[in-house]
Parts: sequence; structure tokens; C-alpha cells
Amino acid sequence: MISVAVKAPGEVALVELPRPSPGPYEALVKSEVVFICNATDRKLVGGHFPGIGPEAYPLLLGHENVGRVVELGAKVRSFALGDRVIGGLFLRPEGFGSGWGGDSEYVLAADHEAMAADGVAREEEGWLEVYKIMRKVPEDISVEAAGLLCTWREVRAGFEDFHLKAGDDILIYGAGPVGLSFCRFARLLGLGWVGVVDPIQAKREKAMGLGASAAFSPDDPGIGELAKKRGKKLDAVIDAVGSERIINAGLPLIRLAGSICVYGVIAPERITIDKAAGPYNFNLLVHQWPTRETEAASQGELIEWIRAGRISHRDFVTGDYPLAEVAAALAATEKPDSIKTVLRF
Repeated sequence: MISVAVKAPGEVALVELPRPSPGPYEALVKSEVVFICNATDRKLVGGHFPGIGPEAYPLLLGHENVGRVVELGAKVRSFALGDRVIGGLFLRPEGFGSGWGGDSEYVLAADHEAMAADGVAREEEGWLEVYKIMRKVPEDISVEAAGLLCTWREVRAGFEDFHLKAGDDILIYGAGPVGLSFCRFARLLGLGWVGVVDPIQAKREKAMGLGASAAFSPDDPGIGELAKKRGKKLDAVIDAVGSERIINAGLPLIRLAGSICVYGVIAPERITIDKAAGPYNFNLLVHQWPTRETEAASQGELIEWIRAGRISHRDFVTGDYPLAEVAAALAATEKPDSIKTVLRF
């Protein structure tokens, strides 16, 4: 089978590997599409994903996979042949480290529910936390929307981790796929004023189309005047990029006991907080890894939003490539107006 490998930082290639065989609680999934994660995948390609050093290379890339079940392990009960499944991975490739391996022609999806029911959902039995989000998707959900569920579930779970609630006023830094999802979901969940900051005009316009109350370039003086113009400070600032600079820029904007919510992965091992720039009391909430239970639980609500036309993959997909053009697809994610890029098998 074909898989996308990062042979060394900056060196991406398609490699031929043996097809994995499913264990008793696993389904073999033939990939239809995968999405490039602008944060994780690009950091893995660049060689600066936190906690993954040079010794991990070469590694197999990808974690936003959609495919069809073609073979079942003997104890699988949650999947059937032909089911469309999201979240399949190739975690134990021989001769490669694992950048989760989802960009492979065949991947494995574990049946978490069957493992839990049989009392073997334990690490000593080979169980992994990520199995909780390997889920079947209904047939009426398009393959593109199914793939975006991998991003949308994480963002929806972020609302819970950040304790955001209806009526909260927020400012989102970054209008990539994560920032735009926060913007859209904030509107659907009844939050109050929703602002977005991004240097690219097309992305600011996209944010307004998805329900933002206002959109700003990073150097817009209007950001610093928000409290004066609105008569109150913000409940939360969301850093959808992962940046010390954004964290500190947000501190003067939040109310007493407000929150700085870091969703983006922070590459440096250490950051400096300008504590005096914020209120005496504030929360710094760092979400660099999904909360799997909340992520899995969000899928039903998101599917209903898709069915009702309240969220659409068409607002997010800006690049569409065959797998053979993975280098071009990765390059496209660097373009200023890129949001989400799909690779097709």
C-alpha cells in the first residue's frame, strides 16, 4: 500500500508498505480521503512538533482519515463491512515512527465500545485513548464533511474545556480552520459578541460570513479600543494559532477572572507571560491535546448541524489534490488564503 512519509524534516515522499492486518478488535479501513492538519502535520513536516524529536524520523503522517471498512477482526461489533469510518490510523508501522499514519491507503480503526464492553479497554491490553474517536459516520454525510468532523469535533470539545457558554463575548486570533470553526460554533451555541483577528482580508471576510460580529487585522487600533467602544471587556480571548505574542496581546482585553484560551500548539518549550498586562485574576487555559470523551460526544450534534446546513465543508475546503500530489498539497497549505486541504486516494 501507499503511505505518506516524512523521511526527515522537510522531506516528504510516498512510500510502499505492507498492508496492516486487523487485530481482533480492529477494522481494516480503505482510505477515501485525508485532510492535512495545518498545525500538527505542518509541524511534523517541519520537524518542530513538541515532544517528537529527530529520533522519531522517518515517520508516517496524518490523522484526519476517512474510509470504508473492508475487513473486520473477530471481536468487532461497532463496525460492519462497507461502513464509512473516521479517525483510522496506522500507529505501529515497521521501520517508521508514527506521526499517526492516517495518510495511508489502509488504516486500522479500533472498536473502543467493544473493548470497553469486554473489559479490555486498558493500555496493558493494547488499548489507546485515541480509539474513543474512531467512529462510524452516517451514509448521508458527505466524505468531505466526514473528514472535517476530525477538526470540528476537536473544536467543539474545546468549548467545554474552555468553559465557554451562551452570552460570552470572545475574540478569536486566527481565521484558519480552527479559528473559523470557533467563530461558526460560537454563533450556533449562542455566544454573544464574536470578534476575529487575522492578517488576511479574505479570511476576515470569511469569518464575517460565518457569523463574526467584527473582524480585524492584527495591527488594527480598534482591537485595543474594544472595551471603550463596547463598554466592557471580553470574557475570553482564544489563541487558535499557538503564540506567546497572542497570549500577551489578549491579556489587556479580558475582564477580571476572564480567560486566555490557547488552542494552537505552542512550539517553544518555554513562554513568557506579561502578567501585569492582564487583570489581577485571569485564567490561562492551554488545550494542545484533545479531550477524547468530549470530542467523541460532540459528533452527534455536529452531524445534525451538517444535516441542517448550519455547517458546510464548502466554507472550509480551499485545496483538493490527488494523493500523488501531496507535495503540492502541503505547499498549498502555506498560501495565505488556504484554509483546509484534502487529499484523495
